[in-house]
Amino acid sequence: MTSLDPTRPVRPGEELDPEALRRMFDRYSPELTGPVVVEQFPKGHSNLTYLLRVGGAELVLRRPPKGAKQIKAGHDMRREYTVLTRLRTVWPKVPRTLFYVPEEESPFGAQFYVMERVPGLILRGTVLPPGVVLDAAGMRAVSETVVDTLVELHAVDPAAAGLADFGRPQGYVQRQVAGWTERYERARTDDVPDMERLAGWLASHLPPDRPGAIIHNDFKYDNVVLDPADLTQVRAVLDWEMATLGDPVSDLGMTLAYWFEPGEAEMVGPAAFGPTALPGNLTREEIVQRYATRSGRAVDDVLFQYVLGLFKVAVIAQQIYFRYRQGLTQDERFAGLGFAVALLAQVAVRAVDRNRISKLLD
Repeated sequence: MTSLDPTRPVRPGEELDPEALRRMFDRYSPELTGPVVVEQFPKGHSNLTYLLRVGGAELVLRRPPKGAKQIKAGHDMRREYTVLTRLRTVWPKVPRTLFYVPEEESPFGAQFYVMERVPGLILRGTVLPPGVVLDAAGMRAVSETVVDTLVELHAVDPAAAGLADFGRPQGYVQRQVAGWTERYERARTDDVPDMERLAGWLASHLPPDRPGAIIHNDFKYDNVVLDPADLTQVRAVLDWEMATLGDPVSDLGMTLAYWFEPGEAEMVGPAAFGPTALPGNLTREEIVQRYATRSGRAVDDVLFQYVLGLFKVAVIAQQIYFRYRQGLTQDERFAGLGFAVALLAQVAVRAVDRNRISKLLD
């Protein structure tokens, strides 16, 4: 079974000069010789991600998109490079980094870093990749593995990873609510009353602080690389652009926000992000139960964290849509994200009104 993410020629306006990259390799990784071939991964919605073929090696380059200077959150390549580099010393489920280039030294006018490509299977979209067969029992086992990997990450000692100063767990959730509300206002394009209501509800229902952990903040199927020979084994977790030290149950809430159940995925359409509605997947309630049992953490505020997760995903979509509306990207995938923002907000409001995380659209 092979299902590596496909690449394609680089989109117009997002090109990287192979000769300039060759000079960067001469400077930072001279052991990799030969010409540099550049292709692009088309699936990402935030930072730009490229496949580099250099001297027989397959590498990945990450850089911010155009317009990132106006929307800085999530586009700090040095921060992402640092968490990958340090975390790998104690937790092997992240790619090995090669080098980071700051903006002032970059031939592209933007900071970037290079890491190894981790081969494996990534489950994207609402259908399985060609050649991948998972019955309900197999799908359940994979979903359990995803939850267990999140538990595993939250058990990593930040100090042992050299990440004790990577964030401020005290007051984390309060800052999240304030910060994401501010980001929404800066990227606002259309009137979405549900988003205004959610911002107010979150600010008035803040839970108490809990001890912090290393959190990913975007943990979902399409950021997990599975072993094609055994889909219950995780080879790597990708896209650490929003990682920090913070509330681990908030990280769980973010995962739940991406986890649409049967019936919901069809109704929310473009707001559904992955194969979570396929038969066999754990439900959101089962995810919470498994996480609580495996981690030993209290999850009594999970409704709040789920709603916060939905709000954050909606803001991320809004930020991308803002760049599209400003003409900073011509990627037509982003044209429908304004609609997705409204749908996500609707789901979050239903969760608040019904005071539950399951069966929101029945």
